[in-house]
Amino acid sequence: MELFTNQVLAGIATGAIYACMALAVVMIYQAIDHLNFAQGEMAMFSTFISWQLMQWGVPYWWSFLLTLAISFAGGILIERLLFKPLAKAPVLTNVAGFIALFAIVNSVAGLTWDFTIKQYPTPFGSSPFLGSQLISTHQVGMIGVTLLMLIGLYLFFQFTRIGLAMRAAAALPESARLVGVNTSWMIALGWGMASAIGAVAGILIAPVVFLEPNMMGGVLVYGFAAAVLGGLSSPLGAVMGGFLVGVFENLAGTYIPGVGNELKLPIALALIITVLVFKPAGLFGRAIVKRV
Repeated sequence: MELFTNQVLAGIATGAIYACMALAVVMIYQAIDHLNFAQGEMAMFSTFISWQLMQWGVPYWWSFLLTLAISFAGGILIERLLFKPLAKAPVLTNVAGFIALFAIVNSVAGLTWDFTIKQYPTPFGSSPFLGSQLISTHQVGMIGVTLLMLIGLYLFFQFTRIGLAMRAAAALPESARLVGVNTSWMIALGWGMASAIGAVAGILIAPVVFLEPNMMGGVLVYGFAAAVLGGLSSPLGAVMGGFLVGVFENLAGTYIPGVGNELKLPIALALIITVLVFKPAGLFGRAIVKRV
């Protein structure tokens, strides 16, 4: 029973990271109807920025906030320079743009900071939480920061004019334009927020997986799995999917014979395929019907 509880708690902690990544993926998907294959690399680059700021003597939480601001601005810049001109381009053109962005960001990070593994600090420590061996203080910190961010996003989208405008632009862009919403800039803001959310995921997971240019590859796959499981049309579903994937991954690695750590990633891919086959809209998503 203790092993089961330990795996569930550890799964919730890693699931918090997958929830952040899935939410970032869903925000961009709702804005432009495409999956951002470079979301993980953008998060990795933001994490390197945070690490570099700390190397220059900036305290952890100041570097955290500065990185979020830089990531937000960088997400808007990428959307304005690269994907706004591709707004009416074919799907494969956008896919090529995402793949190019993936390769560029990864290469620039490797050229700037090289491909050696670096230690990334945690402000929470790694000791057992309240003396319990079931979960560490860093894992509790991961869950706490993620929940605070999700609550803040919920309040933003529910009770602010910009948040409501962003929701309208994503759900009914034509109607939103008719009532004066600048849908183009709402999409750009969505990119900025998705980039900042991805930065949170990268910063929180870096002490666990260590810092290097390929650190977010597996995390992005799990984020995609979480987004598909929860529903690409549902931000709340993406968050729930992240926690479910985290717990499922840990329990599968522990209790399914022959799985171990090596087959956890294929399990995530199998989960994506299974959900797409039996429930394409996801557990919490809604099927979109278009009149033709």
